Amino acid sequence: MTRILFIALLLLCSLAHAEPPCKLKGRVKVVKSGATYRVKVVEHFPDVRVRKVKSLPTSAGEWQFVDSFPDFTVQLVDSFPDFTVQYVDSFPGCGK
Repeated sequence: MTRILFIALLLLCSLAHAEPPCKLKGRVKVVKSGATYRVKVVEHFPDVRVRKVKSLPTSAGEWQFVDSFPDFTVQLVDSFPDFTVQYVDSFPGCGK
């Protein structure tokens, strides 16, 4: 029993130190299921401020939407998202 609690504690600690979603950048594909992240688009107080770019997403929060060879995939949802995004024209990255 002690081993199980220790393993659970290690898992929780590793999740707490995971990279925040606001650091995400890259080529993104929107899919219907099996996505890397479940994302909800909001108007206010997002976790991530996303600027859509046509090429070379080099900064946090810059996403290039593609049909092939994505860095990660997202599923747009209305409930139970992994994080929320707001599309912006400037200052992408961490929200709230």
